[in-house]
Formats: sequence, structure tokens, C-alpha cells
Amino acid sequence: MADIPGPSNLVLQENVENKENMDLEFEPEKKKAKLDIPSTEKDQRLEDRLSGILCCAVCLDLPRICFQCTNGHLMCAGCFNHLLADGRLKDETSTCPNCRCEISKSSCTRNLAVEKAVSELPSTCQFCACLLPRNLLNHHERELCQERLSTCKYSRIGCPWKGPYHELKEHEKGCHHPNKSGDDIMAAVACIDQQVKDETQLYSRIFSLLSCEKITFNDLQLKPYRTDDFITKLFYETSRFSAFNHQWVIKARINNDQKNPALTTERSMSYQLVLKGKASQPITVSFIALKGPYGEMLMNPVVYSQEFSNENPETEYNNLPIHNSMECNKLLASKTINMRLIMVLSSSS
Repeated sequence: MADIPGPSNLVLQENVENKENMDLEFEPEKKKAKLDIPSTEKDQRLEDRLSGILCCAVCLDLPRICFQCTNGHLMCAGCFNHLLADGRLKDETSTCPNCRCEISKSSCTRNLAVEKAVSELPSTCQFCACLLPRNLLNHHERELCQERLSTCKYSRIGCPWKGPYHELKEHEKGCHHPNKSGDDIMAAVACIDQQVKDETQLYSRIFSLLSCEKITFNDLQLKPYRTDDFITKLFYETSRFSAFNHQWVIKARINNDQKNPALTTERSMSYQLVLKGKASQPITVSFIALKGPYGEMLMNPVVYSQEFSNENPETEYNNLPIHNSMECNKLLASKTINMRLIMVLSSSS
């Protein structure tokens, strides 16, 4: 005889069926709310979502060269060097702006996958506003874009015209500067001549110094140290090195190292050459600071000269002619600064 379901069995069976129906139809309220809200086109674009994920944690821009902390947070090379430079100047440990873990050149690594992904993301041309992959954008803006900023080929003789590239040929056809007299273009020619003259004098002086009899090359390391004052300041100094039977050191300091963030874009370095010990007679030395063989310093050569004596054993602080403040931050981010110093004994009395 078949079992006749009692009241308890009927209630149990009804509960099971209701539960199965609930499992099939149930959705969280948040999910329903998301499905009900119409999504915009921007929310669906993969490149916009990736841009928010792959951006630098400091400047929020997409990095061309990307570093990551030990927890995977991303920083562009400029911001990474800036954080390390700030930490060195303040005598503090540099930390990731997201997770506050310690960052350094040894603990942070390049993220090549992010760099390649960013290079494929579209970016807007600053001239024509068209979208192109980032790895093609520079070539487009420099060579192909019809809206790129161009100057007249007669700018060297004073034509001030600047405009989009597609208007360049039309302008040059009607440009009146080629028809000017020699007196009219003398001012522009004089500026060009003065620039060429300054460059020629600099390189002629360098070549002349390199042909001198007494010349030395020293590859040096500037190492950081701090003063013992109440407010410590960061300086750099090399070990003693020999040249012309004397002992010398190079000292360097940071300019515009205030904590005001607006001034960090104006950071620069200056250095001085110091004679150690006694000199039997005054000596005149010309010297040039250059990029070292193992360094990353980008510099323009500048020649300085000084007569050294027991009463005048050191030079003034001269500008270290690095390109810009970004190069300064890059140097500060390193543990040591490598440089090459050329010294020439110009004369003695």
C-alpha cells in the first residue's frame, strides 16, 4: 500500500519547491539595481576602464616607463624618482602613496606588461584630436598630422609666422621675407651669428684645453651626507683624489630644496672644486664636469677656471649644468652620483 503523505510531508515538500523557485529567480538587490540603470557608452569602453587601472598612483597619468612597489601599485618614472628625491632630501624613508610600503630602486621593479599595454591604449593628438595608439602618437604629431604646429622656412631671417602644417605651403608662397633687403634681415642674422659664435667659442675652448700638456681625467662618485645642525641639510662630497701633485675634493649641494611642492620643479645642483692641503705656489686650473661612464647624468659642458692658493682654496658654487629638474630628481634618487671631471693646469706662477 502506497504511503499517503501526511500533513507534515506536504508542508516539507511545499517548502522544498518554494526554495528551488527562490534559488532560480532570486537576484541580489544591488545586481537588480545595476541592471535597471542604463549604462553609458563611456562605461563600456575598455580603454577607459584600463586607463583608470594602469594610471600612475601619484599623477594619475598613464606611465610610459612604469615602476611598481612590492604590492603592485604603479608609478611613472618621473613620480618614482621624485618620491625618492623627496625622501632623500627630508632624510625619510620613501613610501608608496597607496599602501605606504617602503620603495627604493632595489625593491621596486619595472612593469613591462603595463608599459606595453599602455603603449597600445588610444590617446588624443594634441593638434587634430584624433585617437591613435600611444606608440604611434609621437610619430604622428611630429611627421604626419596636418594640424601640427609649423614655422615658416624663412624664420631664420625673421619671419614670425606659426600655424598648422596644411597652411605652411600657402604661407611660404606669399611670404614677403625672401624679398626683403639685406638691411631688413640683419637683426635676425645677427642673433643667429651670436648663437653660433657662443657655441664655437665654447667648443674651441674645450678643444684648446684638451690639447694642453697637463690634463687629468677623474671618474668620481658624489656621496650624500648630512650636517649636524638642528635642521639637517643634504650635501654631496667625493673622496679625495689626486691631480697635479695635490689633493682635491668635489662638493655639491641642492638648490630650491624647500618643502614647498611648488618649488620642487625648480630643483638644481651646484658644485665646487676644493683644494686640500697647502700649495707652494698659486695654480690656475680649468675644469669641466661631464657625465660619468657609469652614470645617467645628462649635462651640457661648461668650462670654469680658478686660481687656487692657500688663501683661496675653493671655488664658488657653480651650476652643475644638468638639463632640468627631472634630471636632478633622477640623480637624487640614486645612492651615488657618478661624474667625470676634466682638469687642466692652465698656468702656474
